Amino acid sequence: MRAIQMLGQSRVRLLDDVPKPEPRDGEVLVEVRYVALCGSNIARYRAIGRWGKGPYPAPPGSDGHENIGVVVESRLDGWEPGTLVLAHPEDYCGFADFIRSKPPGLVALPTEGDVASLIAAQPLATVLRAMSRTGPVAGQRCAVVGQGPMGLIFTHLLGRLGARQVIGIDLLAWRLAWARRFGATDVVDASADDPVAAVEALTDGEMVDLSVEAVGYPEPLATAAMLPRRFGRLIVFGVPRYDSQEFPIERVFRREMEIVCSVGGDCVHYFADAVHRMLTGQVDITAMVTPRLPFDQAERAFEMYAGHEEGTLKLVLEL
Repeated sequence: MRAIQMLGQSRVRLLDDVPKPEPRDGEVLVEVRYVALCGSNIARYRAIGRWGKGPYPAPPGSDGHENIGVVVESRLDGWEPGTLVLAHPEDYCGFADFIRSKPPGLVALPTEGDVASLIAAQPLATVLRAMSRTGPVAGQRCAVVGQGPMGLIFTHLLGRLGARQVIGIDLLAWRLAWARRFGATDVVDASADDPVAAVEALTDGEMVDLSVEAVGYPEPLATAAMLPRRFGRLIVFGVPRYDSQEFPIERVFRREMEIVCSVGGDCVHYFADAVHRMLTGQVDITAMVTPRLPFDQAERAFEMYAGHEEGTLKLVLEL
């Protein structure tokens, strides 16, 4: 089968002779139709921080994990060949023609409509998991640092959950336009304005009840930690690029903030809920699934995603 392999800093190649995986008991084999790039892939691609230690070349297909495809072989009762599914690869090697998957990271999808857009249910599930640990946000002030795909999902979901103010913060002006589109009540261009001072002004000095960091670099996390009010909450969501970094602990300590970190494969338990919310219109994030490129343009796709090219949000490779 074909699979993308990361060779080193900003270098990928498309292999065509990788052994096809065999499903184990309780699993299905999925022939992939769509796989999306995730911000967590870019640290390894760019060899940033701890990811730069390798090893390189990485295993073929890693670290792809946002897949839609068709069941072609089943060793799992109730899952017949031909079923279209949102599938989480068991080995996180989803940048490939075939993957192994099993419930709860396996959800049947309708075959009509824009199937590819439902791939956004995977990142939505990770946000639903994070939000399940923060308590209600109805009537509260919120800020989201980073308006890439994950930040946009937070921005949209917070509004849908009843937040009275959602402040989107980013360095890229074109992303702020998307933040408005996805429900931000206010936006801050961090390339031009001090985001902490801007949030203070936008909240009449109250600051926010909930601050989300959705980037993974030291500076955005430090910014996000400066935004909550006393007894406010901070969600650390962006995957850290470094083992240690500076952090405004004095501010966090004096304001007695609650810190929630959310990461990991437990998001599969929210797959079905995420798909349901998208199909019923409770969440409308399909527009962010753009652009879409053929699988054999993987090298170009990684360049676009890592370079934050305008209009590049939840980039999907079509197999």
